[in-house]
Amino acid sequence: MKKITFNNKFRLILFLIIFVLGSLYLLFNNFGIIKYMKLKKEVDSLIQQTEEIKAENKRLEAEIDSLKRFEPSKIEQVAREKHNMTKPNEKKIDVKVE
Repeated sequence: MKKITFNNKFRLILFLIIFVLGSLYLLFNNFGIIKYMKLKKEVDSLIQQTEEIKAENKRLEAEIDSLKRFEPSKIEQVAREKHNMTKPNEKKIDVKVE
């Protein structure tokens, strides 16, 4: 059985202190793991928002394209939605949602 001397205890304690301080530094400094995880989460959120905006842009470009080609169904849809227009002999019913 090995006998633990004062010198070995000192080395072990010194190693543990350096290990703990190094770990804390790696976790909490400006370039640490915790900061990295927060930034990674923010980047992922921004990528998701970018994808949603790209999809919305594609939808709007398709709508603009159909309006530029004077598609009657699209023009009718826009007239009905934005200008509250109706066909002759057609009744409009407004529904209030609470």
